[in-house]
Amino acid sequence: MARAPPVGGDCGILAADIFPLPRERGASTSMRIITANLNGVRSAAKKGFFEWFGNQEADILCVQEIKAQLPDMTPDFLKPHDYQGYFHYAQKKGYSGAGVYVRREPDDILIGWGNEEFDAEGRYVEVRYGNLSVISVYIPSGSSGEERQAAKFRFMADFMPHLLSLKAAGREVVLCGDVNIAHKEIDIKNWKGNLKNSGFLPEERAWLTQLFDDHGYVDVFRTLDARPEQYTWWSNRGQAYAKNVGWRIDYQIATPGIAGKAKATSVFRDIKFSDHAPLTVDYDHAL
Repeated sequence: MARAPPVGGDCGILAADIFPLPRERGASTSMRIITANLNGVRSAAKKGFFEWFGNQEADILCVQEIKAQLPDMTPDFLKPHDYQGYFHYAQKKGYSGAGVYVRREPDDILIGWGNEEFDAEGRYVEVRYGNLSVISVYIPSGSSGEERQAAKFRFMADFMPHLLSLKAAGREVVLCGDVNIAHKEIDIKNWKGNLKNSGFLPEERAWLTQLFDDHGYVDVFRTLDARPEQYTWWSNRGQAYAKNVGWRIDYQIATPGIAGKAKATSVFRDIKFSDHAPLTVDYDHAL
């Protein structure tokens, strides 16, 4: 686990699209957090992601799968709209990577979480404001084969104690990111056909159940929206996006105290920046 200073520059992005969740501009008792898997920061930027983001009045944006290293990060990516970005780059070029954009400077920034294998893949950024930790995490996908599925299980086995240690220390936590697991049948369109596929395996789903039911973390979206077919990822094959044949694998998972302050949520599908959709939650909490 390391601490790193920010790097950035001026940005000339213009605002364009308005997010559907209303928010009083400058509300001092409200915190808006967005999480988005970009499937490549350069690709998402070309599709208008940062123009959209500029109008969201977010306090914190967590991003995953930036697929870039520092030399690839233009000033527009490092400091869009006067937000400051902090990033965990993978050692492998064009792979993985996570980041957090903030409006207010954090009290502390942690890059990586102390696992040598997965810190090399750029999967964890944590920003701290007092007793609150907001984390951007990119849990590995196991869909490419047995080797990566085994790596995913190793990540899960080591990451659970880390989350529990944060909670045991009395920290409030909002864990944002691409978890690469659909928890329940309601969270995946074709659940019967995916029972043996990575992302919906019994062991993966049980991991989330343990985190929620045994250890007290909360699936924030589901406390606010119990509707079916609220997906955040769609395969690029066929007409999955057009027909909403998707998976809900992007989450904001929180400790009970901050989870109880969640008051509104939305998945933004109007513009396709990535194969994932941004997930927003508003909390009755002042940074």
